[in-house]
Amino acid sequence: MTTIYKGDTRYEKIKEQMDLLSITDVTTERQVLNGTIVWRMPFKARGNYIEYGSFSTGYVRNQGNQCHSNWQINKRVDDEPRYFELPNGDYRKYVGKVCKMIPIEIDRLEYMMKYVIKNEFIKRAKLLETDFVPKWQYDNLRETVIDHGVDMHVKDLENKLDTINRISNITN
Repeated sequence: MTTIYKGDTRYEKIKEQMDLLSITDVTTERQVLNGTIVWRMPFKARGNYIEYGSFSTGYVRNQGNQCHSNWQINKRVDDEPRYFELPNGDYRKYVGKVCKMIPIEIDRLEYMMKYVIKNEFIKRAKLLETDFVPKWQYDNLRETVIDHGVDMHVKDLENKLDTINRISNITN
């Protein structure tokens, strides 16, 4: 990984997020010379690790390991309108879509992180090997435990233990 961003708080935040999510820099020397940075996600699709690249041209792309070719994840915006003359002398207006370029690398990294969290991590959360339990799942489990009276049983045991501790303190 390049160190030109050390001290930049935006970069430090992105780096911390990548470390927490186990996203690694797998950029080759040739890619560095071309102004490209490639990031590998901690899970696979179709037998290959999922990778995204940040290109000096302003594109952010998947690296083609999930499908047959790279594709841009940049936002699409309306292009400048073009006008075509029809055979009868009228004109037809056409507005196409183009990728919005992201010229600054740290902006590309922030955009990529938002994209991969939304479209890869959340979508593939069940494929990750972690001990993380989402809050809703914890809350549902707690409600189930309370509904079955287990929570009251635990509280009764805690109260009995407190009573035993108090009695042992009095007798000592």
